[in-house]
Amino acid sequence: MPQALNRQLGGFDATTVGIGSIIGAGVFVVFSPAAAAAGSLLPLAVGLAAVVAYANAAASAQLATVHPVSGGTYTYGRRQLGEWPGFLAGWSFITGKLASCAAMALTFGLYAAPGFEKAAGVAAVVALTSVNLLGITRTALLTRIIVALVVPVLSFVIVVAFAQPADAPGAVPVGPTGVLQAAGLMFFAFAGYARIATMGEEVREPARNIPRAIFGALGFTLALYLLLAFGLLRAVGPDALADSQAPLTEVFLPNGSLPGLAVAIAAALASLGALLALISGIARTTLAMAREGDLPRVFGAVSARRATPFAAELATAVVVIALLLGTDVLTVVGFSSFGVLLYYAVANLSALTLASRPWYAPRALNVLGLTGCLVLAFTLPVRSVLTMTVILLVGLLGRAAMLLVQRGRH
Repeated sequence: MPQALNRQLGGFDATTVGIGSIIGAGVFVVFSPAAAAAGSLLPLAVGLAAVVAYANAAASAQLATVHPVSGGTYTYGRRQLGEWPGFLAGWSFITGKLASCAAMALTFGLYAAPGFEKAAGVAAVVALTSVNLLGITRTALLTRIIVALVVPVLSFVIVVAFAQPADAPGAVPVGPTGVLQAAGLMFFAFAGYARIATMGEEVREPARNIPRAIFGALGFTLALYLLLAFGLLRAVGPDALADSQAPLTEVFLPNGSLPGLAVAIAAALASLGALLALISGIARTTLAMAREGDLPRVFGAVSARRATPFAAELATAVVVIALLLGTDVLTVVGFSSFGVLLYYAVANLSALTLASRPWYAPRALNVLGLTGCLVLAFTLPVRSVLTMTVILLVGLLGRAAMLLVQRGRH
């Protein structure tokens, strides 16, 4: 029997990990491309993404209380729908989030060491993998510190944005396509709460703490994102926001560099927080897939001393470093969004099969989540859809070939 992970996290720690994952993954990455798609309707796109995220959070919380083990939707899909839907969810999560890890590492490098961003990104991956290998409580502690430093800076950006004279409004996109595409991109910024579900085997009293942590992290971050969206549009305008590579620093121009430096430090810290949680989450999904034989069994090894899936975490770090060194990963937000939206489509479909329904997860909400995930996924940029479709097909064909080889041996 494989060694279990330890239940060491309370509700506050789990919520903090979720907030750290969401904030780091979104604030400093997606506002510009989302503004380019939605223009002055950016807050509407944020709201649509939040509605889908809420439905997905309800499905995740419902499933996590029934199956409080590592693996997230991979485990839920496998147990509720069968092996193939479970594999699709796990493969979508791993491939999408590996790209996210590389993007977060490079974002850290761009803010912390311009000109040496890839070297700084590699150093961040190595350092944070080491933290994860020390145990989940160290991960939660470091994430709490990062959140405590980043949130005040973001609050400062919001206050400054609303204190400035309003900028002239930009053009509103024709039709719903731009808003839907922006919502799909913004969903990337809400996906961090999945980290809470993947820690199901490490949270105390999961039936109570997991739903509270998911909804707490999502609600806090939604309020922050809406304030930022309205504030940035007011102070900067949709056109300048769409063209900026560092949108949160725009509210301080042309005044001095000190506020912009504070934002750069916050961006670097938030990227570290997201990278820390992402590496850990990918490793635990890899662990779950290895336990079931969908990935090589070696990735199912757990440290007897630290109770961490060390083989999966080391493999995750190696792949992320390879992506970081060999790819321009700042262009893969759409790839990650597509994979994660499919991941949650499986989660909503899995939740539909449950007979017991808590107050926060009516069946209609699961239907809304499933529909919303598919609509947002297939309104993303065509390149993102096609690239991730090919990657997912490669994974499915690889599993089919592996099963044929196994049957031939027997």
